[in-house]
Amino acid sequence: MSHSEHDIKDTDVMGEKAEILHEEVASLAYLTPEEKVVERKLRRRIDLLIMPLVILVYLMNYIDRNNYAAAKLQGLMEDLHLTGQQYQTGLSVLFVAYILMQVPSNLLLNYIGRPSLYIGFFVCAWGLVSALTSQVQSFGGIVACRFILGLVECPFFGGVLFYLSKWYTQKELAFRMSVFYSGSLLSGAFGNLIAAGILDGLAGVRGIAAWRWLYIIEGSITCFIGLIICAVLPDFPDTWRLLSPEMRAVAIKRLAIEAAEADVDEEGGMSQLKGLKLAVLDIKTWILAFAYMCIAGAGGFQYFFPTLTATLGYSNFISLLLVAPPYIFLVFYSLLHSWISDKIGHRFWFFFYPIPITIIGFIIFMTVDSFGVRYFSFFLMNATFAQNGTLYSWIANALPRPPAKRAAAYGIINAIGNSASIWTPYTYYDAQKPYYRVALGICIALQVLAGLASIFMYFTLRMFNKRQERLENEDVPLGERDLQRLQVTADNEGVDIAAARRLQKGFRYML
Repeated sequence: MSHSEHDIKDTDVMGEKAEILHEEVASLAYLTPEEKVVERKLRRRIDLLIMPLVILVYLMNYIDRNNYAAAKLQGLMEDLHLTGQQYQTGLSVLFVAYILMQVPSNLLLNYIGRPSLYIGFFVCAWGLVSALTSQVQSFGGIVACRFILGLVECPFFGGVLFYLSKWYTQKELAFRMSVFYSGSLLSGAFGNLIAAGILDGLAGVRGIAAWRWLYIIEGSITCFIGLIICAVLPDFPDTWRLLSPEMRAVAIKRLAIEAAEADVDEEGGMSQLKGLKLAVLDIKTWILAFAYMCIAGAGGFQYFFPTLTATLGYSNFISLLLVAPPYIFLVFYSLLHSWISDKIGHRFWFFFYPIPITIIGFIIFMTVDSFGVRYFSFFLMNATFAQNGTLYSWIANALPRPPAKRAAAYGIINAIGNSASIWTPYTYYDAQKPYYRVALGICIALQVLAGLASIFMYFTLRMFNKRQERLENEDVPLGERDLQRLQVTADNEGVDIAAARRLQKGFRYML
């Protein structure tokens, strides 16, 4: 055989190898039809096991946190001899403790890698603290219990947001986040219905006040649920033993495809500190944190909802019952809201459009005396909670990988967001009855600021998407940080850096 024939043969072989390699790399950028079938089964399994558990815990989380407002109507202030300002201090001190441990807790959760035990332990802890709150006898006692409750509650919310982002893609998250958040909305409805039932049926039983029974019963239920979480909740896709190897591979691959890099951290504990640094240096973290602080402050009326319904002129029992319908309506509304957001693939407009609706609700409550119109304003005001599911899923897409960065970002955003709950209780003072114009005026201002933050976020993500388009050009040289991130993806997928870079094609931040 001549040299030229050898050259032609070698060229053909090299061409075939290159074509095979290109096909292999391309296959990493999408799920095959067979893998999509597995994905549907995987998603159904996740939905049927994980979502009911986290919703149930969130339901108890908000009931345990908000029974303080219900207890106010059941004699707590009289029994503990609290002034209005002392009551507000007891409300806000929970959030002082709550924000202190947000970031360390999320990083620790990511490092330990056992959400079932980590979250389950703290669920049991806050249930125990809630039950023991029934024994307090003074202002100092209630403040101490509320502070400790904030400490043991803080790992749950930010931890679950991060946890769900390890299981679902961005197109699935908004609806699931809204389903998850429906736990808090249901607690607003059924927590007050339960409180009304206890007020009506257990007041004075065995010489115990109704509000003390409220803490005993709900805290005990929470402890039991915490034990279930420890035993049943799966950890992460790569460690869930009940998943088949095929399902596990698809679970990992689909998240890697979406983020254009592997959803894994570097080896060693220092990667958690590096993740924190990445989150702190990312401007998107602070925009989202500010937006969350604004809507959390605007939604602060939920902690005074029974007090607001009491201004309609009915008994404490009826006032508690009136809280339920606006929350129940919002459960269905927010699910539809987030489902459409996922289907269309937009976040900004679904965060923004509830703002004028809530502002109209605030204005009506501040200016109208008619029962029907004022009660209708609660439905409008509650639209602020539809923004939460949108924001939570926006975070997951705007701050994707590595997990340590995402965990730190959720902690930072949740801490800053909930800081609004430290000072907003002091805006609901008794002298404002029955219109609470100062408090609700502040809610309006916060919603305006939230709208401005979302506009800034929208144009920031547009700028980053244009930058991503430039990165897809393989002729553009990469910096050291980009090369390090690509190396992690390359190692995880078993390809070289050039192939990992080709996987970047198609990734965009959701606007």
